[in-house]
Order: sequence, then C-alpha cells, then structure tokens
Amino acid sequence: MKISIVGSGYVGTTVAACLADLGHDVTTIDVDGSVVDAINDGEAPIHEPGLDPLVSAWAGKRLRATTDYDAVRDTGLTMLALPTPSNDDGSIDLDAMEAGARSVGEALARGGDSDAGASDDYHLVVVKSTVVPGTTEDVLEPIIADASDRTPGEDLGVAVNPEFQREGSAVDDFMEPDKIVLGTDGDSRALDLLAECYEPIVVDWDVPVVETGRREAEMIKYANNAFLAAKVSLINDIGNVCKEYGVDAYEVAEAVGLDHRIGEAFLRSGVGWGGSCFPKDLDALIAAAEAEDYEPPVLRAVRDLNDLQPERLLSLLDDHVDVAGERVAVLGLAFKPGTDDVRNSRAIPVIEGLQERGAAVVAYDPVASEPMRERFPDVTYADSADAALDGAVGALVVTDWDEFATLDDEFDAMARPVVVDGRRIVSRRDGLTYEGLTWE
Repeated sequence: MKISIVGSGYVGTTVAACLADLGHDVTTIDVDGSVVDAINDGEAPIHEPGLDPLVSAWAGKRLRATTDYDAVRDTGLTMLALPTPSNDDGSIDLDAMEAGARSVGEALARGGDSDAGASDDYHLVVVKSTVVPGTTEDVLEPIIADASDRTPGEDLGVAVNPEFQREGSAVDDFMEPDKIVLGTDGDSRALDLLAECYEPIVVDWDVPVVETGRREAEMIKYANNAFLAAKVSLINDIGNVCKEYGVDAYEVAEAVGLDHRIGEAFLRSGVGWGGSCFPKDLDALIAAAEAEDYEPPVLRAVRDLNDLQPERLLSLLDDHVDVAGERVAVLGLAFKPGTDDVRNSRAIPVIEGLQERGAAVVAYDPVASEPMRERFPDVTYADSADAALDGAVGALVVTDWDEFATLDDEFDAMARPVVVDGRRIVSRRDGLTYEGLTWE
C-alpha cells in the first residue's frame, strides 16, 4: 500500500518505520525540517529501542519524509498522528489536529495518483491520535470533507485506529499488539483498506481485531489508559500503607498478581507514572466527563494519588538529612527507561521539591539529560551516575534504568550515603542508608 502519515513524533515515526518494514510504501509529513532531514538520512528523530535500525534500513526506499502535504495525493490512506496536548482545564487542544486535517483535505482537493491503492479516487483518512469521543465525527471529518470537497462515504472515508504503543517498547508493541481497534461508520472500504494495512501482523501473530464504531474506538483508548493508570495508583496506595506497617509491597504484589483476575502487570509500586499518555489522557477523560456534568471520583483519585508519590519520596529523604545548601543526586530523568521523553516525568516534581528545600541538584540520566536541561537549566547534569553521587548527601532514584541496579562502590563517594529508591532498582549494601518508597 501507499500510505502517508502526518506527524513524525513518537507515534508517527514508529508507525511509519514499522509499516515500511511490513512492506508498505510510507511517506511521513512533518512541519519540522530537521525531523524530515533526519528520517531521510536514515536517522530516527527520537530515542526508541529498535527504531533506528528500521529507519536506517528503509529510508530512501520504502520510507521517506517531507514537509509537503501534497504527498497525500499519491497515497490511498493517510494517518493523522499529531499531538493533542492538554489545555489548562485538562481538555485536549485540537489545534494541530484541525490544522492537519485541513491541510490533508486541501491536498486531496488538488487530485492524486489513481494507482495510490484505493479505487474510484476514494481516500481513507485514519485518526491515530488520541481524541475524545465524537471528535472524529463532529470536528475532523467535516473539516476534511469541506477542504477536500469530497463526500464522506462516497469518495472519502474517515476512520479511527488508536495506537497502544508504550514508549520504550513501541516497535514491539506495534509489531506484536494485544489488539487492533478499527473504528468506522460502517464503511466497508475503510475496513478493507485497514485490513490490508495490518494483514501481515494479524496473520503472523493471530491478533484480535476489534471492529467497532468511531466513538467507541476513541473511548477504548481512554478506557485502556485509565485502567492502567488506576492499577498503578492503586498498588501505590496499597504500597504506601505497606510502608507504614513495615510490609514489603513487592512481596504483597507478587502474591496478588497470581490472581488471574488481577494479573502481575503494572503492580510495581513506586514514585508513579508520567509520560505523554497517562497524565494527558486521564485529564482529558476527566474534563470530558465534567463537560457532561459528571464528576468522576475514581479518576480524580487516580490522578491525586499519583501526584502524591514524589512528595512521599522527598519526605523519606527529609527523615535522614536536611538538604538545604547540600548536594543531592537525582538518578533518572526520563519518565520511564528506554526513552528520552521527560514529559510529566516524576523527576520534575522531585527536582522542584529539592529546589524548594534549597538543595543543589545534580542529575543524571543515560539519555534524557538534554531534554530535561530545557526545563531546568540551573540544574547540574552529570555524565555518569557515579559523578552525580560524588559528594552528595543523598540520592533519589526516580527512573529504573538497568545500570542503577549495578551501582555499588559508587555510593562510597557520597558525603552521606543516603539513598531513597522510588523504583526498587538499587540493592541494599553495608554502609548505605537505604529507604524504599513502599518497602523497608
């Protein structure tokens, strides 16, 4: 198939490279010329395990990038993978999506390649971005139809195909998904094109395909993330109680996870979740509910508990040392290992809390120091964990990078060897004052 993808961020670039690897001819469209140049040069513009080899392998062959929306005219299917950031009230900002939809429509109005992969000049636009129910039908489809002078259901199809890719494992999640969700208005041509798009994955991995309505598909993504965020917040809440009673929350979770109704995934208690999905999607779902005059108490509690965890981490450090005027190491800045994404990282409130206490913060992360420097230019960024620990009166572990599990003698360089572990990654050792966030 000939496929165009609007947006070359974490979702768009990964989807494009994976589809090229499956045999499709893919063109990405992005307003950032440096991102376009990187892809065309065979370099992934983001840090994502397994992505660089795919971009390198297919750039200039089945994968190319451009800033020109006219590229959609030579494809039969266009995916919108643009950001939907949060407004101040938690609702999603659709400016980028609306602009992208309009540009796609305008490009389609100028005609296209009859061999692009769809019959009778029919073109399918697929919403990959996370949007609240009704957005595709009420906002995006009318924009595309008006700009393209096409008629939905005749020469234009608009479908919803949410992504379920985790940063740090996005390539594997795309290639071996738990499910593929296809939301349409009953348009058989849209379903046929999407089936052709994903056929290699469905056949190879026997993946369940959910065919549903567009509003249902939009809601499935929010419900999915809300359940996962709630599971993490619940085990963190239980973990906080465990800590008060001197109980190891990880031993408790291991036993609880053996119950098939619960499962072991997402039961690692700690300093909480961040990233581009859980916080934004939870806020958007809460805002969408409130727009319909429903106050969602559980969703609010899930968010409030997550906001509590960084302060609990800091309070455990306060129990051992007054950090005012002292050097404190923060280990881990990315919101999770395997990515350089610092959006909503738990390191942000941790650093803010240390600065409020008057500490001199020295931070280290294998790949995320530069993105965090944009937010905290006054923080010192070390080149290694041992350099960050040197002379520190305390260390806070925020991201569970594997290399932190091997730290040992490095703690000897601390002025006061106090470590508060928010991810259960550091091992206890003699001479180290060790505090686990939800375990002793």
